[in-house]
Amino acid sequence: MVAITIRHLSKSFGQTAVLRDIDLKIRAGEMFFLLGPSGCGKTTLLRHIAGFYQQDHGHILFDARDMSGVPAHQRNTAMMFQSYALWPHLTVAQNVAFGLEERKLPKADIAQRVQESLDMVQMGALGSRKINQLSGGQQQRVALARSLAVRPDCLLLDEPLSNLDAKLRLEMRGEIRRICKQFGLTAVYVTHDQKEALHLADRMAIMEKGVLSQVGTPRQIYREPVSAGVASFIGEANFLPGFFGAENSHGCWTVQTAHGEFRGRVTDPSWQPQRGEKVQLCIRPESLRFIERAAGHNSLTGTLTDAIYLGELAQYTLTDIAGLTFHLSELNPATLHTAGQPRAVTAEAEDVLILRP
Repeated sequence: MVAITIRHLSKSFGQTAVLRDIDLKIRAGEMFFLLGPSGCGKTTLLRHIAGFYQQDHGHILFDARDMSGVPAHQRNTAMMFQSYALWPHLTVAQNVAFGLEERKLPKADIAQRVQESLDMVQMGALGSRKINQLSGGQQQRVALARSLAVRPDCLLLDEPLSNLDAKLRLEMRGEIRRICKQFGLTAVYVTHDQKEALHLADRMAIMEKGVLSQVGTPRQIYREPVSAGVASFIGEANFLPGFFGAENSHGCWTVQTAHGEFRGRVTDPSWQPQRGEKVQLCIRPESLRFIERAAGHNSLTGTLTDAIYLGELAQYTLTDIAGLTFHLSELNPATLHTAGQPRAVTAEAEDVLILRP
């Protein structure tokens, strides 16, 4: 395993700045995720770690070793791609052996490592199969085995599960985490899938326009977002504009909105809004619950415009008189509320996040 330190990393393609002064530390043995909208720079950052790109400015260190100018094949990393990148004319075992043959290992060592790697991913009996005889999930396991065979210090994954169906994605999520933890691999993982990141990550970074918006554990990112962009990218979020008030006797801050007073908490420790400053409230759908009538604070009313039953939960849409919509999730619903009814909802102050507008 290896610790990765990125210092003041910048990269431009022509006149377009893709990475802007990135500072990041990834711990040895950590599963670290890079998330963000398309074009934010996460895959470019991953490819810099791999050595496929060279930075314009800054440094990447593997432990204390500066990797500037070190080519990809000398970094002892392995990369899994979205497309698997398997050779269709080779057998499973030959695909896994490819990187080892390039490193000119003895044939006996190659055979042993290939079998060990296939056993790790529960494909030990299928070494003689051709790639076109495998399912998508099996092909993904072969790609993982090939990455593990070279015994990398760092495993780099670029949306490796996006081509699998939902059931296989769940299965492979657990398999990748089990293997990384069992063999002490440092893993850097790019994905668009929020659930995948929340499920697997030790820590994650949210990227926007080539910069790191926030770095933290899945719980920190979800419960303590520092901006509306971060809050809306990880999970669903309802937003309500308002004006900052003052701290009340319960240790919460008040915000005046079109639906009256809300009490909540500021989640960005570097920001302290001033009284009367415009702010944005963020409330997750699962934090809202139905009540009989609006309370004195932390409640809003509207018309239930949509009700969807999904078995383990129900999803509702509430629309207020100004046309703002709010989404609410109800776990394990015994009954489904009827659309078209006027309803009131509320949220606890702990679940009302006060963000920059």
